[in-house]
Amino acid sequence: MIPRSRRRLLGLYVIALAMLVVLGGRLWYLQVMDTAQYQALAAVNQTRTIVVPAVRGTITDDTGQPLVGNNTEMTVSVNMMQLSQTTSDGGKAVLARLAPLLNMSDTTLSEEVRLCTRGVPQPCWTGSPYQPIPVAQRVSDAVALQIMEEPSLFPGVAAQLSPVVDYPMPDGANPAQVLGYLQPITQAEMARDHLPETGFAGDDLVGQSGLEAQYNQALAGAAGTQIVSVNAAGDVLRTVGGTPAKTGDTLVTSLNAKVQAAAQQALNSAIARSRAAGNSPDQGAAVVETTTGRIVAMASYPDYNPNVWSGPISQQEVDYLFGTGGSAGSGEPAVNWATQGQYAPGSTFKITSTAAAVADGFPLNGLYNCPASVSIDGHTFINDGQPNLGAMSFTEALAQSCDTVYYDIGYQMWQSDDNKANYARNASAPVQKMQQMELDWGFGNYTGVDLPEDAAGTIPTRQWLYTMWEANAHQGQNWCKYGKANGSYVQQIEYDDCQDGWVWQPGQAVIAAIGQGYVTATPLQLANAYVALANGGTLYQPRVGEALVSPSGKVAAEISPPVVRKLPVAAATLAYMRSALADVVTSGTAAGAFSGFPLNQVCVAGKTGTAQIMGKVATSVFASFAPCVNPKLVVVVMLPNSGYGADAAAPAVRQIWDSVFGLEGKKAAMPGGSLPALPNLAATATAGGQ
Repeated sequence: MIPRSRRRLLGLYVIALAMLVVLGGRLWYLQVMDTAQYQALAAVNQTRTIVVPAVRGTITDDTGQPLVGNNTEMTVSVNMMQLSQTTSDGGKAVLARLAPLLNMSDTTLSEEVRLCTRGVPQPCWTGSPYQPIPVAQRVSDAVALQIMEEPSLFPGVAAQLSPVVDYPMPDGANPAQVLGYLQPITQAEMARDHLPETGFAGDDLVGQSGLEAQYNQALAGAAGTQIVSVNAAGDVLRTVGGTPAKTGDTLVTSLNAKVQAAAQQALNSAIARSRAAGNSPDQGAAVVETTTGRIVAMASYPDYNPNVWSGPISQQEVDYLFGTGGSAGSGEPAVNWATQGQYAPGSTFKITSTAAAVADGFPLNGLYNCPASVSIDGHTFINDGQPNLGAMSFTEALAQSCDTVYYDIGYQMWQSDDNKANYARNASAPVQKMQQMELDWGFGNYTGVDLPEDAAGTIPTRQWLYTMWEANAHQGQNWCKYGKANGSYVQQIEYDDCQDGWVWQPGQAVIAAIGQGYVTATPLQLANAYVALANGGTLYQPRVGEALVSPSGKVAAEISPPVVRKLPVAAATLAYMRSALADVVTSGTAAGAFSGFPLNQVCVAGKTGTAQIMGKVATSVFASFAPCVNPKLVVVVMLPNSGYGADAAAPAVRQIWDSVFGLEGKKAAMPGGSLPALPNLAATATAGGQ
């Protein structure tokens, strides 16, 4: 027998031999069988992939003139993540040396590189903390060379050529609110859109509003890659592969720079005249639209210089642009009042009231009394100071803007329109006949314009009244808590609204028939409705974009205004109203504003609107189209706190028509009133890299 000790020793030999066999087998597998995998891993360790940012596409007007362009400029950026890891003081000394070179204080530079977190005001960095932060653009070559030649003094600081957004403002056109603006992309936006980090934040820009946001994907292009070989120290040896970046498409718009500039000038002049007359308007808008739904000009007051977005922006500038931080009286220049301003349209709304009346059985060629006032449901409604004008046709009622004709029609339609539904506390109550016509013309709904900013306005349907009452009777404005039967005027209204705010009252129907009361519309909605009137009944979703053009100059996509619907209005009714609105300019409420206008050269038709608002000066409105026969364009101006439509808005519209057709000493911005053919951008694309 083998002694127990020898048996144990033999067991150890067997275990050791087994371990050697396993180890040898593993070594053979790694060196022979798995060579390819480890060769690939080794290759990865010897190469680096660099993301190459794409050049963003430009935005042009209808002739190809750039409204937004890209110039290559020397830009200085600071990598705060690198500074925090390689310096003991978090980069403070480096920033202190850099600031004087860039002609800024240490404090300013430190503020621009800090992250925008809760409670941190502008200026601050809104982009990724892992990316270099651009702190100065259009830097001189001398400064750039000093930074590049002394890396030990400026670790984490880079000076390199990069695209910088530019706003050339051709012909003085500055549709800043329509164009929108860019800001560095955030980590959340990168994750949402599955975008790579380019390594240079100045190129990681994303549209935050306007066309820049709406068409961001097409404008941004696609980033490329560059694979480089590196040594153990990380030095680049050579380029071994990659894919080129794809330049973004150019967005050609239907905006005409000359008409845009004219609309801005007309708006500014109207505001100045209104203030000189003792009013206090702080906002307004003008829209020029083709009768096929293309936006030719969209001006918003006040405007601002969009180059403010080209570099770091201060908190003071942000407060001014958005009306925050005690700057609410600025008029909020960043807001596009043409699509977001919601104003009472006043008598310009009478086209929908006329259409609703005729559809309800009122004779198109009938006669209607126009007294100085009418008494309805215990309330007196006056015809804005006019005397009794007797019986008149719809043509005269529109031309003279007789309110009492439409008060009476509104009341009669209220009486015959499912009266029981007026008092039903029902979120699904049927829409009134007149209000349904207004909805059919596009009011009370989003226009669907190719801009992110688009307000719906208000049409007081029974459903809308109930929803508003439910939201404010015992919560929100809390009418039932604050209203008093014998309190102030506002408290009495709150008290009444608490009791029956969901009820469609006769007085509400009367005042809504002339575009006041709860009724609100955006300037674009009003323009779009007049487009449908002018073109014979087709309601469009308006479009600013006309086409996307690839960097080679090839049309990548044409953009056409979609048709929403045909108006439920007889062609004869539309033709009748178009003829009546021509009388507004020759012998009606706008005759004074258009006195001496060469109507024999270009016939203009339109409608004044004066919307009274409690405690404020009336909103001045004028909506128009031209030529009167086969109209091509619609022009609308809305000016809150500016008085009568004939006094403020109508002269501004006249000024725009002068510029469009080249009348009264002006040079024609759009000869014949037609948009030009799509511009050929092939040469521009080749030369400019766009």
